[in-house]
Amino acid sequence: MTAVAERLLRVRTRQKLKKPEFNCHDSHKKKKLSTSWRKPRGLHNKLRQQIAAKGKLVRPGFGSPKAVKGYHPCGLPEMLVYNPADLGKAEGYAVRIASAVGKKKRLEIQAKAAEAGLKVLNATGGA
Repeated sequence: MTAVAERLLRVRTRQKLKKPEFNCHDSHKKKKLSTSWRKPRGLHNKLRQQIAAKGKLVRPGFGSPKAVKGYHPCGLPEMLVYNPADLGKAEGYAVRIASAVGKKKRLEIQAKAAEAGLKVLNATGGA
């Protein structure tokens, strides 16, 4: 990993500590509303009107630096793998095994990744 990428990852972690939590407006009041962000669109919505006490709106300025967007904190970009053949394209990536992969194929992928010296982010203890 380059020195620039390392510096930008440190910048990203510092930025994310200051970033507010962007929850769906009034999600703490209604049980059926999930906390995941939805843009407020109501005519009288205080969050849409940007009343300071109601929280911040999602804006591009809260994002990560472009050069390290999508990188795992270990400093490598992530790649989703579905089968052992996908590991051929994973050089220089941190590997995440897809959730739909069964135990047999998962163990096979982990073994091949260990051979190739790849980091598996969601490895399981092989039983």
